[in-house]
Amino acid sequence: MMRSNRRRRRNGQNGENGDEIEIPNVPMQWRRMIGYLGKYKRRLAVAILATLGSAGLSLVFPAVIQQVVDSALQERNFDLLNQVTLFLLAIFLLRSVTSFFETYNLNYIGERIMVDLRTQLYAHLNTLSLGFFVERRVGELVSRMSSDVTMMRTVLTDNINVILQQTAIMVGSIVVMFIINTRLTLFIIALIPILVGLGFVFGFYLQRISTRIQDELAGSTVVMEESLQNIREVKSFVREEYEIKRYNDAINRSFKAALQLLRVNSVFGPFVGFLGFGSIALILWFGGQEVIAERLTGGQLISFLFYGVSVAGSFASLVGLYSNFQKAIGATKRVFQILDTQPTIQDKPDAKTISHVRGELTFNNVYFSYDERQPVLKNINLQIKEGEILALVGASGAGKSTTFNLIPRFYDPTSGEILLDGIDLRDITQASLREHIGIVPQETLLFGGTIRENIRYGKLDATEDEIIAAAKAANAHQFITELPDGYDTIVGERGIKLSGGQRQRVAIARAILKNPRILLLDEATSSLDSESEHLIQEALSRLMQNRTTIIIAHRFSTVRGANRIAVLDKGELVELGTHDELIAKNGIYTKLYEMQLLNPDTEVEALV
Repeated sequence: MMRSNRRRRRNGQNGENGDEIEIPNVPMQWRRMIGYLGKYKRRLAVAILATLGSAGLSLVFPAVIQQVVDSALQERNFDLLNQVTLFLLAIFLLRSVTSFFETYNLNYIGERIMVDLRTQLYAHLNTLSLGFFVERRVGELVSRMSSDVTMMRTVLTDNINVILQQTAIMVGSIVVMFIINTRLTLFIIALIPILVGLGFVFGFYLQRISTRIQDELAGSTVVMEESLQNIREVKSFVREEYEIKRYNDAINRSFKAALQLLRVNSVFGPFVGFLGFGSIALILWFGGQEVIAERLTGGQLISFLFYGVSVAGSFASLVGLYSNFQKAIGATKRVFQILDTQPTIQDKPDAKTISHVRGELTFNNVYFSYDERQPVLKNINLQIKEGEILALVGASGAGKSTTFNLIPRFYDPTSGEILLDGIDLRDITQASLREHIGIVPQETLLFGGTIRENIRYGKLDATEDEIIAAAKAANAHQFITELPDGYDTIVGERGIKLSGGQRQRVAIARAILKNPRILLLDEATSSLDSESEHLIQEALSRLMQNRTTIIIAHRFSTVRGANRIAVLDKGELVELGTHDELIAKNGIYTKLYEMQLLNPDTEVEALV
């Protein structure tokens, strides 16, 4: 196998979590691209017929010019001149009709292919595991779904149309030229290999440069996306100038790559143009000799020049398209790399769909590592009873969030097993498992729509009464009704129009509406005012009733309300018991507790 077909890219570009996937070779990419045209065979057939018809009609024009020069003008035949003119008008009208069918159908196909590619990409992205998104930035994915897909659409429709039309014109013109004068035609064809060689040389450089441009543009999109998503932090740290400079640096890198491409095109285009017009001058010189030798008429020479211009123009278009195809190779690679990425977490063929759970969770000898070099969890053995409230306590990096992520199968254990009601999570479909799990994260992120839409996300078919009941249970109804638009209030990007406490109450209402049997709660109220904290704690107490609840605890007011407390240290479960039991052990938990008594505003995990 050729080296180019064996190349692989590491995590962060292709596979998930360090997995490698093979970059498809160029012929395979083209076959896959053309495959997107298959759904639109009828429209494509109409467009191709219209394109070929339009090309054929274009070949008639020089022949008519020859007839005008050699017959109508020399013989001073006004009737023949009128007939030829009407014939030409009819040809132009018919060509306009074929151009309409060609343009409309090709553009329709192009727009549909963009829709198909973007929906396929977005649907595939939603099937990928959490690890894929941890390793990538949103701006890069947005770039692939926008500019790369647009480039593929151009290649599949506009460029293929030009190939068909210009190839038909070029081949047809050469055939007619052979009929008119073989010697002159052979003279012209001898010039073509020179242009072909130059096209391939320049195309090679264009492919490399255009791929670099796409990568640099994706990088600048990432910078912009991050800056706008974190605009609050940008302004609070007065980092506007820094972010502007960061974006300018990124966009200037793409400009430098584009400038390199511009230099190549600036040399290539005029040089090809010179060769084309120089060829016409040579045709006129050689053809003039043929006319003088009476092997060619004046009208035939004029028509020959028209056909020669058509051949030169068609060939120049095809060479330019070759350059465009080289540019598109980078875009297609980037798109297919996403589509070829497989989720690391997959359902077994015989996985069970569960409709009812009690909520008992068991960790048996669970180990987990993100990259095989640094274990995050080590030999976790833990049984969480049905309806129990378990608090996880430990330093930052102790493994609390990882434990959370293993329960809904965002990741699978490196070894060991996690059981739900005695069933290995890997034997349960991901969708049915997650239907029974509710998550309230520490950093509450809302969608940019209305409050109603954000709450209804927990149950898409919820009635208005159910939404309001959930909001009341979350202590959110009152502040919502006080807003000018109530439940129709637009919360803004990531919920920026609401306060932190309001966002958390909306998220709690969403979880209440889902009514999960298992609740994963990253409790964080230390940054809220006393009133908001009280309202949220009250809402959480309602939410946790009769549910198996695992809490990442940040304050001991929450810890003391748990049935049991699990203390994690460097990925290991080091202590387990009630508050009083752990205090009696005088271990890590006792140290944490005593330190927070001295400083009540300090979070648990910051004390180790």
